[in-house]
Amino acid sequence: MKTVLFDYGNVVSLPQAPEDVARMAGGDPGFEDRYWEVRLDFDRGTLDPAAYWSHVYGRPMDGAELDVVVALDAASWSRPNEETVAIIDELAAVGVPMALLSNMPVCVAEGIDALPFMRPIGPRFYSGRMGLVKPEPEIFHETVAWLGVAPGDLVFVDDRLENVTAAEQAGLAAVHFRDAAALREDLKTLLV
Repeated sequence: MKTVLFDYGNVVSLPQAPEDVARMAGGDPGFEDRYWEVRLDFDRGTLDPAAYWSHVYGRPMDGAELDVVVALDAASWSRPNEETVAIIDELAAVGVPMALLSNMPVCVAEGIDALPFMRPIGPRFYSGRMGLVKPEPEIFHETVAWLGVAPGDLVFVDDRLENVTAAEQAGLAAVHFRDAAALREDLKTLLV
């Protein structure tokens, strides 16, 4: 049986809500650019939370202030895409194995792991724990090796085309996530 390997952000979860971003930004118009500027380094684990958020805010961040912004960041990625969650529940009900592969720093992953809608998905591979990020081919090779399956027995679902292409180059079947309705149709074809 094939395993469905989900990405998290913008697939299982909804995109960050503007009000969540505004809460973190505190009125700073350059916040979003700096948030994404070195995010892959944060996702990879080469920047710890203090270094990342100090860069984003342009001043040292630590202690309670750092704890608050880390919690706000995790919360901003915690809204489920209910339509995708329904598909996950359907797959779980018929015994389809599922796993997660996400670019995510460890401090955010810890918050995501506790969310009830994540229960059916496991194991979970986070870039911050692996020291690798998508679309690097090594992250797919390591995930396949850990799962102990043939690459062709994995169906990878991601909203970013460069990650879908990298997964295909690593031998995985891959689906470009556009919306849950299209995903449901794609999975009908790929899970036979």
